[in-house]
Amino acid sequence: MDSRTEPGVAAPDRYHSEVTLRVNGKPYTLTVDHRCVLLDVLREDLDLTGAKKGCDHGQCGACTVLVDGRRVNSCLLPAVAQDGCDITTIEGLADGGDVVDEEALAGGDGPVEGGGAGLHPLQRAFLERDAFQCGYCTPGQILSALGALAEAEAGHPSQVTDPARPSGQSMPLGRDEIRERLSGNLCRCGAYAHIVEAVEDVIR
Repeated sequence: MDSRTEPGVAAPDRYHSEVTLRVNGKPYTLTVDHRCVLLDVLREDLDLTGAKKGCDHGQCGACTVLVDGRRVNSCLLPAVAQDGCDITTIEGLADGGDVVDEEALAGGDGPVEGGGAGLHPLQRAFLERDAFQCGYCTPGQILSALGALAEAEAGHPSQVTDPARPSGQSMPLGRDEIRERLSGNLCRCGAYAHIVEAVEDVIR
């Protein structure tokens, strides 16, 4: 569904609303169709095509982005409901968005080809570990991993976390935890082993 203002629709009406989304640190004010999902706004209106349209049912994770720091399937979220939210896409990691640790990038190998400020540590780890093949799911995998790291740091348990472990405390991520926390992101190429290794590299 195209969220752009249709010819003759100069202002919000009963089928459209004006929303402001802060995407990768930059605010965008748009008039969107109430039926339009966040993924389509990112891809069609803002030309941020890193988030991919895979299953369109929230089952593959290719469309994963961060909304207010939490990972979400953007193909399921009505764009109108994200008014005022902070959204991070894969483009925000490479281009020096708010979530990039500039100190971590300072020791990197130079700028991203095309003029980016540098790679996020997760992006660099995916490259070094060859944690992708076709690359279609990779942006969602990286954003999901970033969200999973934040969840573990905040002490949010997963299905495989020891029930005796106190909640709310930062927890280490072993291979089983990483696999469980990233289980919502599918890779048709089967690069899972290298994905786990890439995440391990970042948390060491």
